[in-house]
Amino acid sequence: MKLSVWCWLIFWGWFAVADDDKINPIITEEQLLWVGGEAGEVHTYRIPLLSFTPRGYLVAFAEARKTSSKDMEAKFIAMRRSTDKGATWSPTTFIVDDGIHTDGTNLGSVVVDEETGSLMLIYSLCFYHYQCSPSSTMLVESLDDGLTWSAPRNLSDQLGVKSFIPGPGFGIQKQHPPAKGRLVVCGHGATKGDGAFCILSDDHGCTWRNGGSLKSIPYNQPKQSQDFHPNECQPVELQDGSIAINVRNQNRYHCLCRIVVRSLDGGETLPVEELTFDHTLVDPVVAAGALQKEGLLFFSNPASTQKRVNLTLRWSLTDGNSWEKKTLQIWEGPSGYSCLTSLKDDKEHIFVIYEKGHKDYYETISLAKISLYGGL
Repeated sequence: MKLSVWCWLIFWGWFAVADDDKINPIITEEQLLWVGGEAGEVHTYRIPLLSFTPRGYLVAFAEARKTSSKDMEAKFIAMRRSTDKGATWSPTTFIVDDGIHTDGTNLGSVVVDEETGSLMLIYSLCFYHYQCSPSSTMLVESLDDGLTWSAPRNLSDQLGVKSFIPGPGFGIQKQHPPAKGRLVVCGHGATKGDGAFCILSDDHGCTWRNGGSLKSIPYNQPKQSQDFHPNECQPVELQDGSIAINVRNQNRYHCLCRIVVRSLDGGETLPVEELTFDHTLVDPVVAAGALQKEGLLFFSNPASTQKRVNLTLRWSLTDGNSWEKKTLQIWEGPSGYSCLTSLKDDKEHIFVIYEKGHKDYYETISLAKISLYGGL
C-alpha cells in the first residue's frame, strides 16, 4: 500500500476518533411531566416511557397508580404529547383505564413502525394472577401520532396465555438485515416462567409470535439470592444488525451489574454464547435506558450498587464493548426507572425521562433534554 494511502487512512481514522471525543453532554432543559398527587385521581406516577412518533413528535407514557405507589394497584395509562421537540407538552390524557382491578395494567413498551406510521403501546393485564386469570398481553395503536387510540387488542391468542410485561421502554423496528423491518419487543415473565423474552412481528404489528428467550436458572422454580434471574430489559439495534438487550440482573447473579445478551438473528434466539456481564454498568436492580444513535450507544440508570440514586448517562463508541470514562450525572438524588429517545432529524440531542425525587425516587417523573456537544 502506498504511503499516501496510509497517511490518508491514518488521518481519517484520527479525525473520526477526534470527532467522537467531542461528545461532552450537558442538560439544556428539564421539566416535570408528572407529579404524584397532582391530580385527584392519581396517587403516584411510575414506569415512564418515551418515544418519537412517525411524524417527529415526542410522546411520553406512565403508569398512573390510582391510590398508592405499589405495583399491585389499579391504574390508568397516562400520556402527554409534544409537537415542538419537547419545549411544551399537552395536558395529561388517560388512554387506558383498568377500573378497580388490583392486578391491573403494567407498562409496557412503545414501538414505532416507520413504514406504516403506526405507534403501538404493548402492556400486560393480570400479570401476578392476583384475584384474576388469565394474564393477557395487550396492544393499543395510534395512527395519528397519539391523538387517538384504538380499543385494546388481546394478543394472547397469538402468543399464548402467559405472564409477560414488555420492557419497560421501547421496542425496535429493525433497520438492517437480518429481518429488516421486523418489530422486536422484549420484556420479562413472572415468577412462573420467568426470564427475559422477545416477541416479534413481521407484518407491521398485525400478528405477533414468540421469539428468543433467556430463561432463569432454576427455571419455573422459586429463586434464591444470586440465582440467574434476567428481568426487565431494553433492546437496541447495533450497526451490524445484531440486537443488544440490556437486562436487569434481578438476583445479582455474578455481579452487581447489568446483563447484556445479543441476538444475531433478529430476535429469534438469545444464545448464552452471546451473554456477558457488564461490570462498568453498576446497578441497584432497576429498569434502565439504552439508545443507539449515530453509531453511539447510550445507557442511563441510577449508577449505584445499593440504592436508587445518582441517575447517570454513559456512552460507548464501541457498541458497549467499552464505555467512556466521562459520564453525565443527570440527578444525584433518588432516581429510578429511565427511558431514552431521540428525534431522527436531530443529531445533537437526546432525551431522558426518569423517576426523580428528593426523599423517594417515585415522587415525580422528569424529562431532561441533553445536548451531546453542549459542554464544548
